[in-house]
Amino acid sequence: MNENNFPKRKHPRLVYYDYSKSGYYHVTICTEGRKPFLSTVGRGLAPAANTVTLTEIGKIAEEQLLLLESRYPFVKIDRYVIMPNHIHIIFALFGKTAGASPRPTLSDIVCAYKSRTTRICNKLLQTPGRKIFQISFYDEIIRNQAAYDEISKYIFENPMKWEEDELYCIK
Repeated sequence: MNENNFPKRKHPRLVYYDYSKSGYYHVTICTEGRKPFLSTVGRGLAPAANTVTLTEIGKIAEEQLLLLESRYPFVKIDRYVIMPNHIHIIFALFGKTAGASPRPTLSDIVCAYKSRTTRICNKLLQTPGRKIFQISFYDEIIRNQAAYDEISKYIFENPMKWEEDELYCIK
């Protein structure tokens, strides 16, 4: 416990890892309070498929996500899914550093994305100050092809498993 009698939070990033380094990163961003307002997941036509239908906020979140590639020329959105209360993304960072200026880190990119998406949603919906996303995010450095394949499969199958997802699904 720290001096405020709160448990000390573990730093979510690897302390000595350079998150501006080229590579693949899996990021999960949750909505504030895990409230399901980004999309709905419903039965699709295929027996094992569930379809994701984006809400107005979800459409803004997707648009802003895809715009990251033009805002940051070294970023590629490799895979993603926008679930009702969380987003899974595989970011590919590539190329060299930014030259004289330090290249933005993964945290810089995600924070800019969350901030811009929140600002646009709040302006459109006239909800100033509303939080859309949780403060932090989960990340995983993808170190090899097997890990990439496993995470890609997880992202693809996420809508099909929505009803059994106890961590995210509010019942």
